[in-house]
Amino acid sequence: MIDYKLNVGEKAALDLEVAIYPEAKFKLADALGSWVIVYFYPKDMTSGCTTESCEFRDTLPDFSAANAKIIGVSRDSLKSHANFTEKESLNFPLISDEDEAFCKAFDVIQEKMNYGKKYMGIERSTFIINPEGVVAEAWRGVKVPGHVDAVLARLKELQAA
Repeated sequence: MIDYKLNVGEKAALDLEVAIYPEAKFKLADALGSWVIVYFYPKDMTSGCTTESCEFRDTLPDFSAANAKIIGVSRDSLKSHANFTEKESLNFPLISDEDEAFCKAFDVIQEKMNYGKKYMGIERSTFIINPEGVVAEAWRGVKVPGHVDAVLARLKELQAA
């Protein structure tokens, strides 16, 4: 079991300014007053990441109705995000975290293994940030099938509490 640096009940990195497509710059503090779904994914235009992003795209009206914004995060460039957004008709912003500052603030850079080689990469993760900027729920090591529906259901549970 990994001992994460950011856990449920703790303040998210509200003042960390990051590059975001299409707006240019973003801080979580700018979204205070709304629920925010922040999902981290390894790479634009790969199968699992595309499936997850498209599922968030398709359910955005449900999240919007629940006063929630969706923000995707990867280490890809703004240009890559622009291409990904256009190709998949994504309807929410994507943070370009090339220096990994935002990823590190959420503690999602973890050791991974691929074809017997260890490397540091983004652990697919999702966080629900409440309107006060506190992590209300966190999923680590996400498996894509059914995940977006689980996030929406949990958001509604948190809002009803």
